[in-house]
Amino acid sequence: MVRIENVSKTFVQTDRENLHALVDVSLEIEKNSIFGIIGMSGAGKSTLLRALVGLEKVDCGRIYVDGVEITSLRGAELRNYLKNVGVVFQGYNLLYQRNAERNIAFPLEISCWDKKRIKARVEYLLEVTGLKGKEKAYPAQLSGGQKQRVAIARALALNPKLLLLDEITSALDPKTTKQILKLLLKIKDTFEVTMILITHEIGVVASVCDEVAVLDYGRVVERGRAKEVLENPRSEITRMLLGKGGLDA
Repeated sequence: MVRIENVSKTFVQTDRENLHALVDVSLEIEKNSIFGIIGMSGAGKSTLLRALVGLEKVDCGRIYVDGVEITSLRGAELRNYLKNVGVVFQGYNLLYQRNAERNIAFPLEISCWDKKRIKARVEYLLEVTGLKGKEKAYPAQLSGGQKQRVAIARALALNPKLLLLDEITSALDPKTTKQILKLLLKIKDTFEVTMILITHEIGVVASVCDEVAVLDYGRVVERGRAKEVLENPRSEITRMLLGKGGLDA
């Protein structure tokens, strides 16, 4: 599904040493899996995610999604690719003048779906994400977990092949985090979608990820099946992350 080959990205800084955000990163991510990318702040996780949606142009290397090289896409080709990508951020990024159902409907409206089809899709997503009864609520009336459910439902609206999740549990309490992770497993069973989960929480990886890559200063220092990596960590940064703990698996 996703193949990242020798990707590097350096940010030139005039007043300090250049920042090597990604250094020769290579990964393969299986279709319909949940792949975790974990590391401390500044490890390069978000830079890699931005590269996957074309917001960050890499200096060298290639990224393939479903056999298509996305690093060279521009204009209409990039927009067509992005129709198959959903993104969920830590900060929800909801439209506060729209209620829950209209937030979910937004990508369908701009894609010119007819009203009947939009209504059916939104109702289905409200059901899947556990938001029945909250469809008329505005973001200011929702809890953090409910806002994140709306954001996830909106990201799924166009039935993407790839779902990118950027620190989506880091602002949530442990109970709500477990509920959101349970939802991700439900999505994995319900939709044909590959999920890439950016996090610094080792417990999140233990709970839902099939495989994981550990980033440190822009380099992949460890990767493999999540259970194996967490039970037998080889790198110092992985052991450090395990020492910090997080959500109980």
